[in-house]
Amino acid sequence: MEAGRPDLTQLGRYRVDALIGRGAMGVVYRGLDPSTGRIVALKTLALAREFNGEALTEARARFARESDTAARLQHPGIVSVIESGEDQGLAFIAMEFVVGHSLAEHTTAGHLLAPAQVVAVGARVADALDHAHRQGVVHRDIKPANVLVDPALAIVKVADFGIARITDAARTRTGLMLGTPSFMSPEQMAGGRIDGRSDIYSLGVMLYQLLTGALPHASESMARLMYAIVNEPAPDVRSLRSELPEALARIVAHALEKRAERRPADAGQMAAGLRAVNC
Repeated sequence: MEAGRPDLTQLGRYRVDALIGRGAMGVVYRGLDPSTGRIVALKTLALAREFNGEALTEARARFARESDTAARLQHPGIVSVIESGEDQGLAFIAMEFVVGHSLAEHTTAGHLLAPAQVVAVGARVADALDHAHRQGVVHRDIKPANVLVDPALAIVKVADFGIARITDAARTRTGLMLGTPSFMSPEQMAGGRIDGRSDIYSLGVMLYQLLTGALPHASESMARLMYAIVNEPAPDVRSLRSELPEALARIVAHALEKRAERRPADAGQMAAGLRAVNC
């Protein structure tokens, strides 16, 4: 076992082999289902550390609901959820193990993908979101770290559907913002009602970062960042990369509209727009 929980060798029926990642509320392990020989990813959430009393009871119920909802999403662009459970004080989700890495590796200068690759990835993420939204599921945390790709980009999969609702509850309880808020839509940042168009905004931020290596809004001050996301228009991506096609810049700007009703009506529309771009 690697660092994490050195004593953790089993979760439910799964053998725990290695720690492969860390998140805001827990860690991700590589595991094995001995009955099938299938390698899985085991995402753990330390609910008992974040909640207590009635809040813990509600968090467990929410975890079960969200996990069940995520398990119903069957799409080639979505990491499939096998099952969820709780063991040794840890809630866990057993998921499809994806060979590859997250898009977070392609968000800085020197590591950016070619614009055509970004467009292709964006279209496939939009396809996955369109499927989820049609099932009434909003991701709420679209960002490069939650999109997994293989080295040749033959695989593009969105991970962590449902997890954001658990972390949102912990944030509300503690008054802290878990993870980066830079990808949140204005309505999400303001604590308003959100729907699939919030994910479209987040996808717009992700595309902006993948294309330029910068975020449309950034500040070391949380108050300043929140104000900018809610009130200030995002700079044109071509102000940072003038060679990008105008059609692509329009799609990104459309996704980053402050008011949800001004964004693409659905993620399928955004996918079609991206596929029409000639890079």
